[in-house]
Amino acid sequence: MQRDPAKEVMERAYARWAPVYDVLCGPVFLNGRRAAAKAAHEVGGRILEIGVGTGLSFDDYDGSTEITGIDISGPMIARARERLNTGRYPYVKDLRVMDASALDFPDASFDCVVGQFVITLVDNPERVLSECARVLRPGGQIILVNHLYSERGIAAAIERLLAQKARKLGLRPEFPFQRLQDWALAHGGAELIERRKVKPFGVYTLVRFRRANVQAVAA
Repeated sequence: MQRDPAKEVMERAYARWAPVYDVLCGPVFLNGRRAAAKAAHEVGGRILEIGVGTGLSFDDYDGSTEITGIDISGPMIARARERLNTGRYPYVKDLRVMDASALDFPDASFDCVVGQFVITLVDNPERVLSECARVLRPGGQIILVNHLYSERGIAAAIERLLAQKARKLGLRPEFPFQRLQDWALAHGGAELIERRKVKPFGVYTLVRFRRANVQAVAA
């Protein structure tokens, strides 16, 4: 397994992606995005979306929730603010440039944290997940949707082969589910409650963790 991607590499990659992200990635990520938003709706309340990007997910929420979005990429957040300024999304309350590994929110600030196609790209996924757990109220959920490493067979071999070139584009095809599961076990305050492939093709996996009703152990 390759080392985690450097933060500055991801920032440069997504600065390049920002002007064309909606057109190129919107249709590709549509089913995964909607699956994550539907799961977040079931939780309701205050939702933090890490890696909010250009705000493509805004249309997947409604007035029954209150959305805060963060992204490490200033150009991405600038595009999200343009979308917010249309006035179509009154339930989006705040957008900030912020590193998900050092969230500037108090403990237990949110009912749900959503990460769409982001957890495999950060330079310290375990720290990001621990920060997500910290800002969740007891019983709140972390909802992730991502392509996860196939781990065996031809698909795994292809993903390993393409991994290095994919990183330059801001992608990371070789991230395994086991790493998420190991984090939850080490953290001690997060319980895996769902892992399922997103229909129709099963390319993406939706994973949900629930914040325990006891003080979490730092990862």
